[in-house]
Amino acid sequence: MKIVVGLSGGVDSSVTAYLLQQQGHEVIGLFMRNWNDASVTLEDECPWIEDSNDALLVAQKLGIPFQVIDMSELYKERIVDYMFEEYQKGRTPNPDVLCNREVKFDVFMKTALSLGAEKVATGHYARVTSTFDENGKEIFHLLAGKDNNKDQSYFLCQLSQDQLSKALFPIGELTKPEVREIAKEQGLVTADKKDSQGLCFIGKVSLPTFLQQQLVPKEGEIVEIFNDFAEYHKPQPTFNSKQKELEYLSAKINYKREDGKVIGKHQGAQFFTIGQSKGLGIGGHKESCFIISREMENNIIFVGEGRNFPGLFRKALKIDNSEVHWVREDLRLKVGESMEVMARIRYRQTLEKATIYQFEDGFYMEFENPQSAIAEGQFAAWYIDDELIGSGVIS
Repeated sequence: MKIVVGLSGGVDSSVTAYLLQQQGHEVIGLFMRNWNDASVTLEDECPWIEDSNDALLVAQKLGIPFQVIDMSELYKERIVDYMFEEYQKGRTPNPDVLCNREVKFDVFMKTALSLGAEKVATGHYARVTSTFDENGKEIFHLLAGKDNNKDQSYFLCQLSQDQLSKALFPIGELTKPEVREIAKEQGLVTADKKDSQGLCFIGKVSLPTFLQQQLVPKEGEIVEIFNDFAEYHKPQPTFNSKQKELEYLSAKINYKREDGKVIGKHQGAQFFTIGQSKGLGIGGHKESCFIISREMENNIIFVGEGRNFPGLFRKALKIDNSEVHWVREDLRLKVGESMEVMARIRYRQTLEKATIYQFEDGFYMEFENPQSAIAEGQFAAWYIDDELIGSGVIS
């Protein structure tokens, strides 16, 4: 089988290419150039050149064809502009999820197929299997990677059945130490290379510096809310329907300046996110202060002291119907239906017990335990056992 591997210059994609070659496939290495503005990278790093060189060395070592494709324009249009827009609105985007849906498994995949490939492989820690339904239709299952510590199924939560049908994740059955061991045994230049910690498309970059390219700094106030805030102590009302209860549980508190005390200044609410504690420059507290809300119109950040501060927690979230995505279309809820699932609202969060509900006016997720820092714009993903079956943008 002819397979294109997205060689990123890291150890995971290098071992992916090696494993497929060992299985007897015809492998082509394709490197995506995603960003070409060195003005926002940290120090003198130019990550894409270094990564491209490493990818080329791996391809030469394996004796496979290699080429670079420039996708920087597409990235700017579909990912970077989206990030700026979301932060401007006071939402917290996830560029890695979008990158997979819009670029790697869309335009990149189409490019690979145009080269005659039957499948596209990436170095994600996830697995794809398939079964047939009673009508003989093949159903693809997106499963968590075997390495719990590295599982990246969350980043693939917006993929479709069609995309999964052409995707391969060979290292999904391995742990990270096993992947590194294979790379060392084969003498691959990436064996000891550190994982990239930057944005999916840029590399080592300061997010505030990056955002300040387009989003203008504007001084605003930091207002501290305290534990005795009345909203935290009012009894929960009774409801005549589950939908009304979920609307109540998922609703944000709209804080006002007079609800707390001004304790500092910031350079723009758009540069921060819910649950953030670093970079606020607040002193004089026993515990760190965490952002509990951002009021974009008046450029106010609201904070509370301590990671158990009541304003950080909510028991439910809402997703607009237009933003609900089912990887398993055959399991899609009809209006009025519900389902018990395991769910997460960010990468690396442990899976939490939850129930999802589909109503005419929206989709709700209710957790067994209240969740900290539910951020608008992030993706909630839901699983049955270790299979990711759907996801959506938190509204």
